[in-house]
Amino acid sequence: MNYAWNWGVLAQNPYMQWLISGVELTSAISLAALVIAVGVGTAVGVVHSAHTPVGRILTGIYINVFRNIPLLLQMFLWFFVVPEIVPAGMGRWLKRDLPFPEIMTAIVALGLFTSARIAVQVSAGIDAVPVGQRWAARATGLSPLQAYRLVLLPQAVRIIIPPLTSEFLTIFKNSSLALTIGVYELTAQTQQIQSITYQGFEAFTAATVIYVTIALAVTLLMRRIEVRATLPSFVSGGGRDRT
Repeated sequence: MNYAWNWGVLAQNPYMQWLISGVELTSAISLAALVIAVGVGTAVGVVHSAHTPVGRILTGIYINVFRNIPLLLQMFLWFFVVPEIVPAGMGRWLKRDLPFPEIMTAIVALGLFTSARIAVQVSAGIDAVPVGQRWAARATGLSPLQAYRLVLLPQAVRIIIPPLTSEFLTIFKNSSLALTIGVYELTAQTQQIQSITYQGFEAFTAATVIYVTIALAVTLLMRRIEVRATLPSFVSGGGRDRT
């Protein structure tokens, strides 16, 4: 049986509008989750790198729980289980009164899942800063918090930009799992177009091109940031002194 190609279907309404809506929702979910991931991940990573016993244990538990439970399962837990085990009033708010509960759930689940991965990178980046920087900061009279904020963390962020690029790309790709809890992001809209028009090749090709375009844009942006933010002492071949 020959397949009846019809690329023009993608330019028809409402299918074009569905794709645009899917891109907008995918971008909104990914960017909002990224804010959560960077904020929470940085805080957890800093505490994890401080090497205090209690902080190390608590952040280690957080990292292992959120990093090792599959994202799909986490979305199901947040959306279907959490509202049932919290107090009744809060459960009703989560299920009925919270605006766009499925979208909010996707953002929180994706943000916390990614934050655990970013926390590991932030902690490793801080550990990669020469230990003399920490000593020098304390010798000048800075408190531990000031030493992290003014000396260690700015250098660590520059060191971990390459792996952060991978996480930023992954968060856009992982947003597609939001369709499993009823969010009509790009992948869900593509499936909807395919189920109505039976033009699956055209619909999924369009989605593929859009995801690749987003990935290339993020990669180019992070590459420019990496070039501008690279620490001279950490350039390949430059070596670094940990004494």
